[in-house]
Amino acid sequence: MKIAVIHDYADVFRTTRAYQRLAGHDVVVHTDAYTEPARVVEQVAGCEAVLLTQQRVPVTRQIVERLPDLRFISQTSANVYHVDLAACTEHGVVVSAGRGGGGRTPYSTTAELTWGLIIASLRHLPFEVERLKQGHWHSTVGTRLEGQTLGIYAFGHIGAAVARVGRAFGMRVVCWGREGSTARARAEGFEVAAGREMFFADADVLSLHLPGGRETRGIVTAGDLARMKPTALLVNTSRAPIIEEGALVAALAKGRPGFAAVDVFETEPVVGAAHPLLKMPNALCTPHLGYAEKEGYEGIYAGGVERLLAWAAGKPIDVINPEALERTKR
Repeated sequence: MKIAVIHDYADVFRTTRAYQRLAGHDVVVHTDAYTEPARVVEQVAGCEAVLLTQQRVPVTRQIVERLPDLRFISQTSANVYHVDLAACTEHGVVVSAGRGGGGRTPYSTTAELTWGLIIASLRHLPFEVERLKQGHWHSTVGTRLEGQTLGIYAFGHIGAAVARVGRAFGMRVVCWGREGSTARARAEGFEVAAGREMFFADADVLSLHLPGGRETRGIVTAGDLARMKPTALLVNTSRAPIIEEGALVAALAKGRPGFAAVDVFETEPVVGAAHPLLKMPNALCTPHLGYAEKEGYEGIYAGGVERLLAWAAGKPIDVINPEALERTKR
């Protein structure tokens, strides 16, 4: 089976234990970052299967229709909102997706990065590091965590981990989200905001941990951001579209919130510094590093390869569009 692995930016797949399990198959790994659909077609052309790393590349109808040899997509996570499932089904392309293998799910890595961004922002670390390299001594004053209010929007695995660290730092932790989310927060002894407006208005640091998808697109509105303090920090290590399109850039320009730290963007990868947040002095941006950690990659690629091997053996698992199994390629 010829397999394309695309958008493996750090060239990590070949270093994983999972890669060794594909011995005997023709595996081609592509590490370059791009957004053009034509490049996807170019790199996957002639391959029977493709291994996708998280949601790095949208698989559109345009792409599927131009890949007549493609039979199988193995997704390294459970989320497939970036894949046109209807087009895949129509063209007999089976999509298989699920959690990572080995019983490991790298929730903690995103929580760790969230705290890295919070501390780096409140203590102006990137600015001071560069200033020191240029021959200057410190010129800013940071903000302590103790006594500050940390807002957690969505108390899932990652949000809960961030909340627990905030409590350890002596912060007042206030949560918001759906009924199930707030129930979990209360069960752990965390405070739940009296209302949505108060949640945004009171936070000194507000961290978003909502999943991406149609239900959450634009759920954080321009009005929500306008209620935040001019000294507040908004952190998004979740998905960019959960914030209303264009709202964060506009809000930062107006000074409410005063600062933002983001690891995610509406269209990824961002190449050529082509995003307005990268030009804003009150925004700290990282290139979607939340899950980019060695053991985390071992887990997600283990699941992806497990699905590839099951397909090759004629016993596909974790199939999202079973109707495609009954169709022949057009």
